[in-house]
Amino acid sequence: MKKDLHPSNYRFVVFKDMSNEYAFLTKSCVDTKETIKWEDGNEYPLYKLEISHTSHPFYTGKMKLVDTAGRIDKFKTRYAKK
Repeated sequence: MKKDLHPSNYRFVVFKDMSNEYAFLTKSCVDTKETIKWEDGNEYPLYKLEISHTSHPFYTGKMKLVDTAGRIDKFKTRYAKK
């Protein structure tokens, strides 16, 4: 097996869906700046999600509006000439 193949910062991280406050703890090497106190009393890095399986219309069976603006509108406002 190759040496130094896997990342060195593989640790427990809390992923939190910001649309419905659902959170879960798993191992990841994602870079984060925030931390959160978890149910077990320990503090873990926090990664905020816009959507997860608890809020996605495909998994929930409910059609709800996730974005207020379309992708094209977001692109135009982001890259509009100032």
